[in-house]
Amino acid sequence: MPTAKPVKSVDLHIGEAVPGCKKRDPILVADNVTRTFGGLKAVDVDHLEIPRGAITALIGPNGAGKTTLFNLLTGFDKPDTGSWDFEGHPLHGVPAYRVARMGQIRTFQLTKALGLLTVMDNMKLGAKGQTGENIFRAMLPFLWRKEEEANEAKAIELLARFKLDTKKDDYAASLSGGQRKLLEMARALMSDPTLVMLDEPMAGVNPALTQSLLDHILNLKAEGMTVLFVEHDMHMVRHIADWVVVMAEGRVVAEGDPHTVMQNPAVIDAYLGQHHDEDLGSDDTEHVVAIKELLDDVL
Repeated sequence: MPTAKPVKSVDLHIGEAVPGCKKRDPILVADNVTRTFGGLKAVDVDHLEIPRGAITALIGPNGAGKTTLFNLLTGFDKPDTGSWDFEGHPLHGVPAYRVARMGQIRTFQLTKALGLLTVMDNMKLGAKGQTGENIFRAMLPFLWRKEEEANEAKAIELLARFKLDTKKDDYAASLSGGQRKLLEMARALMSDPTLVMLDEPMAGVNPALTQSLLDHILNLKAEGMTVLFVEHDMHMVRHIADWVVVMAEGRVVAEGDPHTVMQNPAVIDAYLGQHHDEDLGSDDTEHVVAIKELLDDVL
């Protein structure tokens, strides 16, 4: 498994690495963000800052509120309270499409590739500010033909990078689950994002494609992008994340570099303590085993 070029945690935060600690150069800052479903507070984040230019992992047991927080920060859901800024611009109440145009792009745990469009058409949808999207200008091809050719060339370059160029004329529905993950990540890059948010990028991926996805995530950082991802594969988190944020029951319970976080009592309790007197589901069993293995390695 590849290892990202590490960023010293001292370069990322100011003061002690505690939940909600200040970052030296945050790209995303959230305050008092809450979301309740039927009386259950799924998200209750007092303060959170995501460091710029680093790979940050958002981890926690099932039901911790990770995906709900993603949905709130990207405009796919509305909070009960709270505000957040991206690059200094307030995003509360900003719809998802405008958030994406500002450079904050996300992918989904269940891929959103449009199956009845070709791979190339999916890619071209990701480009921002297309002249032909206007209904009147669309009827005048000479206004947007060169732009369309440039978008196609960019799409081909990205598809080749993700080893999907031979699939460009295939329907997206014909791709495997792992290939659709790659397509979604490639399509996200069509918009030249500043912050890429990946929701469980390894979920449902064939092990043969796992290495490829890991390499692409590391390349995002190498190209100057900031990455925030949700993941349950703790070995992946340990090897590629520069910073880890841990959620449990909707709250941020720990932050820090991967090695330190895995030894934090709050993290151990979040994964292990809640299961002392109950049966484990298959997913939780895998997470607990992974944490135990990591603790054996680092302690």
